[in-house]
Amino acid sequence: MDGGGRYLQQMTAYQADVAVARPARKRAYHSKALNFFGLSTRGRRDSVSVPLARRLPRFLGTGLTLGFFSAVTFVGLWQGGHLDDFIQQHGEPHHALARVVGLGLEKVTISGISQMKEAEVLNAAGLNDKVSLAFLDVGDVRQRLENVPMVKSASVRKLYPNELTITLTEREPYAIWQHDGELFIIAQDGTVIDLMQDERLVDLPFVVGDHANARTKEYLALLEAAGPLKARIRAGSLVAGRRWTLKMDNGMDVRLPELGAKEAVARLAVLEREQKILEKDVLAIDLRMPDRVVVRLTEEAASARADAMKKKPMRGKGIDT
Repeated sequence: MDGGGRYLQQMTAYQADVAVARPARKRAYHSKALNFFGLSTRGRRDSVSVPLARRLPRFLGTGLTLGFFSAVTFVGLWQGGHLDDFIQQHGEPHHALARVVGLGLEKVTISGISQMKEAEVLNAAGLNDKVSLAFLDVGDVRQRLENVPMVKSASVRKLYPNELTITLTEREPYAIWQHDGELFIIAQDGTVIDLMQDERLVDLPFVVGDHANARTKEYLALLEAAGPLKARIRAGSLVAGRRWTLKMDNGMDVRLPELGAKEAVARLAVLEREQKILEKDVLAIDLRMPDRVVVRLTEEAASARADAMKKKPMRGKGIDT
């Protein structure tokens, strides 16, 4: 103590304590601020020390393992000469692998078909139980389908994990066209769809001759004008690109004029109703002249008519004996 009753104390010690306390408070302040923003030194050090396994994508190891074994299997099959047998039984190796992991093609939904069968669509698309959805090229499937003459357009879509949807727009068969000895299925605008190979289409209207495919609508209009005779008309032949000749179910030809063909067909219906002209021994009926009907008889009918004419009495000359 000094003479005034006060304790003596070193100033350096006090200042040292202050110096020690202030940095401690400053560190505490900065520590709170860094913790608030989540940027503490400890946090950065922990992120650097994360194990490598936690930084890699999930299932990477599984994928690499499957890839390794697939490569080994492929090389083994190839070198052993068994690859072709494997493909024949199980499909391409990549498709087989995808099916193993659950990405096979198990369901195909087809819509928009009326003329085609589901089996025809699947066959045209190249789909079977040996392909997988994962490696299926929808663009290739669509192109395959649109190469089918009956298919106007196609839409193909994947629905993972196991379904494929196909939506088709078919070309409508309109008529059968005979040209140069071949039979073709044609659309309404005359476009050739395909060769006539389907027995389901035999009842379509039948046209014959050059450019008859482009004038099928005219022929169908004649069929409607025939009324009850429509069922007896088997085909329409376009002659010289100008007029139609109808082929009847008994083999008789009915020649129509270039102009007024519908009216000529109506005359034919009247002749059949009143005189049963289609039941006579006639090879052809010519209706090209509006004021008369010319018929061509069969050989037997012509011979019988000639004999009858010889036996017929001549007016004013008596009877030939």
